Amino acid sequence: MDDLITEFLTECTDGLQALDRDLLSLEQHPDDRDLLGRIFRIAHTIKGTCGFLGLARLEKVAHAAENLLDKFRSGEMRVTPEAVTVILVAIDRIKLIIEGIAETEAEPAGDDSDFFAEIERVMAARPAGEQPLATPEPAREAEKAGQPRGRKAATREPGPAVVAPMSVAETPPVAVAPSAEPAAKPADAPAASGRSIEALEARSLRVPVDLLERLMTVVGELVLTRNELRQITREHDDGVLKTTLQRLSRITSDLQEGVMKTRMQPISSLWGKLPRLIRDLSVELGKPMELVMQGGDTELDRQVLELVRDPLTHMVRNAADHGIDTPAERRAAGKPEAGVVRLDARHDGGCIVIEIRDDGRGLNFAKIREKVVARGLCSEAEAASMPEQRLSRFIFEAGFSTAAAVTSVSGRGVGMDVVRTNIERIGGTIDLTSRLGEGTCFTVRIPLTLAIIAALVVEVDNDRYAIPQLDIVELIRTGEHSEHRIEHAANAKMLRLRERMLPLLSLAEILGVKQPEGPLETALVVVLRSGGRMFGLIVDQVFDTEEIVVKPLSPILRDMRSYAGSTILGDGEVVMILDPGSMARSLETADQQATDKAGESGPDEFVSLLLFEHGDSGPMAVPVALVTRLEQIPSSSVERASGKAAVQYRGGLMPLATIDGNPLSDVEHLSVIVFSDQGYTLGLVVDRILDTVDASVAVELASDQRISLGSAVIEGKATELVDVGSLISTIFGGWFETSRTPFESTEPIIRQALLVDDSAFVRGLLTPILQSLDFKVTAVPNPVEALRLRDGGSMFDIIVSDIEMPEMNGFDFAVACRAGGAWVKVPMVALTSHDTAADVERGRHCGFDGHVGKFRRDSLVEAIAQAQKDRARAA
Repeated sequence: MDDLITEFLTECTDGLQALDRDLLSLEQHPDDRDLLGRIFRIAHTIKGTCGFLGLARLEKVAHAAENLLDKFRSGEMRVTPEAVTVILVAIDRIKLIIEGIAETEAEPAGDDSDFFAEIERVMAARPAGEQPLATPEPAREAEKAGQPRGRKAATREPGPAVVAPMSVAETPPVAVAPSAEPAAKPADAPAASGRSIEALEARSLRVPVDLLERLMTVVGELVLTRNELRQITREHDDGVLKTTLQRLSRITSDLQEGVMKTRMQPISSLWGKLPRLIRDLSVELGKPMELVMQGGDTELDRQVLELVRDPLTHMVRNAADHGIDTPAERRAAGKPEAGVVRLDARHDGGCIVIEIRDDGRGLNFAKIREKVVARGLCSEAEAASMPEQRLSRFIFEAGFSTAAAVTSVSGRGVGMDVVRTNIERIGGTIDLTSRLGEGTCFTVRIPLTLAIIAALVVEVDNDRYAIPQLDIVELIRTGEHSEHRIEHAANAKMLRLRERMLPLLSLAEILGVKQPEGPLETALVVVLRSGGRMFGLIVDQVFDTEEIVVKPLSPILRDMRSYAGSTILGDGEVVMILDPGSMARSLETADQQATDKAGESGPDEFVSLLLFEHGDSGPMAVPVALVTRLEQIPSSSVERASGKAAVQYRGGLMPLATIDGNPLSDVEHLSVIVFSDQGYTLGLVVDRILDTVDASVAVELASDQRISLGSAVIEGKATELVDVGSLISTIFGGWFETSRTPFESTEPIIRQALLVDDSAFVRGLLTPILQSLDFKVTAVPNPVEALRLRDGGSMFDIIVSDIEMPEMNGFDFAVACRAGGAWVKVPMVALTSHDTAADVERGRHCGFDGHVGKFRRDSLVEAIAQAQKDRARAA
């Protein structure tokens, strides 16, 4: 049965029971206006809901009863026992119809003309018997069963209706036609096997919300007690106790799950008012709009549902007002005249994901930049170079609005900051993506429940804390033998996690407690994701994951943003629940430093370098991003293969060589820098590995050596910058003569590549890599010069371009290339430190065929090959 019909039947049954009771009271107290008003409201609600659901017969019966009640309310008629009897008969008729709906899921057919005639007779004050009225079947069935329905059974004797006052336990008989035989069962009554009203009532039970809340609290205490028993069994090896605890734990989990289900409600109950909201806004704003809702049966905790009601409503209003463009704008853009707002809800792990998407105009980043500068939130230069993903976060600032005027719908700038605050208050996150001219999508992630959650227990300075499992991505340990490393950039700690640089926070620093002893490079790191950001959190120790009962913070602690609540662990210790959302918000400075480190702070590239020495040539440097690992390899493990040095390494054979081509040093352990190239592992043997530093690289002296990009001053010393691409092809090229790159062929082919990057260091680094792929490279420092080449008739087989550049960024450059001219179909690859899904999507929208991170040689090779294949296929 449809959920809406089921809910209606339940509510209607409750209302009819109340009417039965209140009508008998009204009969005893006909002048009680409050009681009469309550009776009228119930009847009116039943009638209105019937009309909404298209139950025409039920609506007519309820409407007739409502008309009579309205006569009482307006004072046109006095409340008499005869009139009350007719309304009670109407209630019985409604119950009869409801039984049919419950049985067949459709409104039963039937003739109610006798009932309507009796209503008209009573309202016209005609004598009884002029229009007889048959007693409905439910009353007769009650008589047969000996179960009074709150009044005496209808008499079968002819005669006028009794109108004298009576007690509450009695009601007057209704006049019926005389009959020697029992009346036949009405044609519209359901089959004998059908559900009765009592059966319908038994399907559901209404209980006060406070009772459910108290029950949830008791279950929470039971979970805490279960956790305490678990702690005891860890300390005492008692087999009987463990068996009993396992059984108790299973029962507790079943009870917890059952109680949680009583609190769960479909999100469609939250969406019920949104179609009307969209309709009203459509009329008010003069924009044809439709609302599409999917996933309405997704369930979440009633408490969470109530807390996200206002934020969700506000975002839908924003989508209608700011997002959906006017009909004229939509026609000009080739869109359908009616805008679409989509709501989608789904389960994702232990949380609910809600998307609010519109197909409107998208965020106007030019206006946002102007507003940001006008409000003094950043300088004009910073706003000009700020990526759109970071720029979009300003719409969550208090008082921020790009609306030209304040309307009754929006424009005051007091909405999105409240939305974010309310969502983060319940442990949720909100993120957005937007494309100019195509629309905006808000993605909200909220926990299923706030009562009992899974959390990871960690320790710092001998104190334990709980981190919600929902925000945890993974746990890692950094160290000498780990592939994950802690690095430093502009006084900020960074975590290298599988080719990705993440901001790194120390929980000890955040809480202001004692720092752990020992080298920072060896640490336990909890990788978290919150508010669309990933970051690492250094802790001293990690314990088990536990189900914890969330207790609200006391008022004295509510201003401490590092905490989301408190809980009690199994051993009775009270611990604080950390708030990853507040930590993510504190990372604005760290994010900027990470961006600067990635090379977006200006024309001189700020990059992490590995310094080493070999021979007497002085310090040398390679970008850390190109280094796979650093190893100390025993000299005794070195072998000879085809007359060359090699070592067995991770299931394969790794060639070893020195940068000057000389034989390996006769030392006990070799210091080896490991590189990876097209599936192969290569080892560069050096004398000493000095350090990793972050430096703004400006090549000051050129070099005539193929493996050198030139020299720069790093850490106060002249340092030679190694061209890793040329190093690999020059020193190790002979090892893999039988393997071919994706661009090699049996015949030499001269292809042209255009490299656009404002950093001389990056141009010098990437040019040899492109040359090793049989490209003749033309390198220019900015898109303006590149477009001059286009206008001069130059043609290229591939264009590799940076994104963040002065004068014109890479996105605008791609748009200019695709707008017209000779480069419309030339494959383009974006080279940038921004590799989020939103950046990739924007790049493709602007015209890039591929998108790779800086200093990722393998990714660049694959992206170039794929871009050329895609363009060839499209042609």
